[in-house]
Amino acid sequence: MRVLIVYAHPNPSSFNHAMLDYCRKGLLEGGHEVRVKDLYAEDFDPVLRASDLAVLQTGTIPDKISREQKDLLWADGLVFIYPLWWFDRPAILKGWFDHVLTNGTAFEYSQEGVKGLLKHQRALVLITAGGTEDYFRQTDAEHLIYRPVTDGTLAFCGIKDVRHSIYYNVPALSAEERSSILEGIATMGRQFAC
Repeated sequence: MRVLIVYAHPNPSSFNHAMLDYCRKGLLEGGHEVRVKDLYAEDFDPVLRASDLAVLQTGTIPDKISREQKDLLWADGLVFIYPLWWFDRPAILKGWFDHVLTNGTAFEYSQEGVKGLLKHQRALVLITAGGTEDYFRQTDAEHLIYRPVTDGTLAFCGIKDVRHSIYYNVPALSAEERSSILEGIATMGRQFAC
């Protein structure tokens, strides 16, 4: 498969970056072709400006959006790696979705309602959280971690096989626990097409 990894963390020394490295390694070992969009390293501008929106509404795709959509549509599979910030993805990633998943490319309106247009075979969402799993379960907030991306964005846009993994309490994990997570992510990469 051709797999696009969209990565959103500002610290190149972070655990999220290690997750990116292991995911890419596993995907390559699994025989996949991989492209990485490191949104912070690319200094991606997440603000969808009124001028961009006005152009989109004419049916024309601005160049900066067209470039991003080419990467999206090149892929058969997608991986998103990011930290949970205020029960959502970082703003830079939200902005990427706002720019790239446009009407006519990712979805369309019809008499029957909204129809997803993305034909990707699979999407995988990998999220780190600072809180414990117990905290999120006891407060009935666990679904808030992943559903805005898995259901509210990717499934809405037509991707039928959307999976997610949440890694809780990351700041307090031991080196052994971190290593186990990273090996698991590499395995997910190798088995991405299964």
